[in-house]
Amino acid sequence: MRKVMIVTDSTANIPDEMLNGLPIKFLPLQVIWGNEVFRDGIDISPKTFYERLSKDQVMPSTSQVTPEGFKELYGRLVADGYDILSIHISGKLSGTLDSAIQAKRAVPEGNIELFDSNSTSMALGFQVLSAARMAASGATLAECKAVADRAAASTGVYFVLSTLEFLHRGGRIGGAQAFLGTMLKMKPILELRDGRIEAIERVRTLSKASDRLLDLVETRLKNESGPLRLCAVHANAPHEGEALLEKAIKRFPSSLVTDALLSTVSPVLGTHAGPGALGLAFMSGM
Repeated sequence: MRKVMIVTDSTANIPDEMLNGLPIKFLPLQVIWGNEVFRDGIDISPKTFYERLSKDQVMPSTSQVTPEGFKELYGRLVADGYDILSIHISGKLSGTLDSAIQAKRAVPEGNIELFDSNSTSMALGFQVLSAARMAASGATLAECKAVADRAAASTGVYFVLSTLEFLHRGGRIGGAQAFLGTMLKMKPILELRDGRIEAIERVRTLSKASDRLLDLVETRLKNESGPLRLCAVHANAPHEGEALLEKAIKRFPSSLVTDALLSTVSPVLGTHAGPGALGLAFMSGM
């Protein structure tokens, strides 16, 4: 039986402690800053990125994983005897999946399945981890793909931004467009729905926002019986992320919570979310 490798991208934001030798390969998106190009999480760390973002007059932009990057990795894995399940950031947010499609055509000898997570950050990460655990157990490519399908239907992420400025400037604002021009001190609460960013509501303080994130997840999961995997994600706001995670642990029954994680938003996602962004990603039922 052929081995399966899971390929994903740098926006998955999976904490290192969760990798545990799982068969996962990451390809970086790119941060473009003036004339400089950085591979997400490789050439520039979140710490360095957010420090520079707070001082630099030039604002960064981002770019998808290149077809060449996919082709090189796919070719190497196929030569090593792997089937490949490639799970990526929503195609409605990035052209990364388009690059993967081009690369798959260039490696016709490979058994490669492409999968649109319709999400990003740890909502993507949970899908990747689920498929990778199946691959590590010796499952076939079809079996890993079936688990990814289930995981995609069981994951979600709600988040609050300090400002819509970065999302608007990066062209990823989607349904949050409705909140532009509203009171500056209001915090927009958003979600990823069907691969797009959609607006939910506005609140006045970060404390209220974190409580609402928990309310929204609780409502979404009201008919679920577990297990429940949670991850607080933050953009250069570790204390707020830890506080949100602590609230989440207290809100949901300990008998249901399998994972309670903290993750830092990568530079590529931070370019669009902006500093201070806070979110809660989850996967239920598996």
